[in-house]
Amino acid sequence: MSLPNHFLGYFVQTLNAEIGQDTLRMLLNKAGMDAELSDPQPLFHLETDSATRAYLDIQAALRLHYGRGTRGLLIRVGRLLWPLLSAKSDPLLKIRWRAIQLLPASIRVQPALKLLASLLRGKTQNQITIHNLDLDWMLVDHDFSGTLPGSSGQPVCFVTQGLIQECVYWAGKHELDVTEVTCKANGADACEFRIKAG
Repeated sequence: MSLPNHFLGYFVQTLNAEIGQDTLRMLLNKAGMDAELSDPQPLFHLETDSATRAYLDIQAALRLHYGRGTRGLLIRVGRLLWPLLSAKSDPLLKIRWRAIQLLPASIRVQPALKLLASLLRGKTQNQITIHNLDLDWMLVDHDFSGTLPGSSGQPVCFVTQGLIQECVYWAGKHELDVTEVTCKANGADACEFRIKAG
């Protein structure tokens, strides 16, 4: 797993807006982690490996404190991240997004998911693919898990789930059901998200 450029900084910035920087600092301290991870500015400049480790550590601290409530929090953060990431993306991706918005609403989901996959890949070699399942869609992520492989008995990629939810909402202006059906955290080869189109 490797995070796209600037992803960690935007993630922490959004998380601070949701729970407060002081709260995040306290949670990191309580979990025995570096409280400086609550400051988004230096995180924009971390090397890929350090950023990835910090992303996993922050989510571990949240799970330790909030337990099952972490799911809702991280889905909200993922949804709030989508407009930030799409606004800060490179000019070519912005042009693609404008082109998607000109398409009829009924056919925007696939190109919107492909755009999200491009954003999550960034300049990394993350393997993220989009598949058609009759009327539904599947986003398959081989790299971008929210925790270490085999570390949980249930799916944990709530940030990605929130990103997908908001991406397809922006594309079609209505909510679609997004479910993580397999996760690397519970031993799967990839994190798979099913997007029900109807």
